[in-house]
Amino acid sequence: MKKIILSTLILTALYSCKKEGKKVETATDTAAVSKKTEPAVAAAFIKETSPEDVSKYLAKNNDTLYVTNFFATWCGPCMREIPHFKNKIQELKGKPVKFTFIDMDDKSEWNSAVKKFADENNLADHIILVDGKKLDQNFFKSNFKQWDGGSIPFTYMRKGAKTDELLGMITEEVLNEKINSFLK
Repeated sequence: MKKIILSTLILTALYSCKKEGKKVETATDTAAVSKKTEPAVAAAFIKETSPEDVSKYLAKNNDTLYVTNFFATWCGPCMREIPHFKNKIQELKGKPVKFTFIDMDDKSEWNSAVKKFADENNLADHIILVDGKKLDQNFFKSNFKQWDGGSIPFTYMRKGAKTDELLGMITEEVLNEKINSFLK
């Protein structure tokens, strides 16, 4: 009886998570996301990039503070910390600080959940899509001291040669403290 109940629960969960058959394709030069079935709908709302380009971005060494947050729309702690980042984006507008959110959702979610999240939070110009299946252990070892990609959210900050890594959900107080330590 337990097996029948367990099987029914698993099937119900799988059925409720079933996605509609939307195909996602990526544009080659513009690195934009587009829908095959609706090409005119938000074709360039968020950029897709490669792990190699993310590594180059993370290694930028200049006077700008780069705050990079790895998140997913299904991640509760990720969603709870987004308002803190949005507040800092508004507060530091016009200053040498760049906020980037690297989405770790499955590609099948890019034109649905990720687009909805970006639209609702007015963050489309801050989000970069990366196919998580292309992120291997070499990516994590070569870019981070402590993060192995095993959990999110993860926030990486860099200004010049100074870096900081924060694994797990960040509070507004900690975010303010970390950013202020870079801007001194």
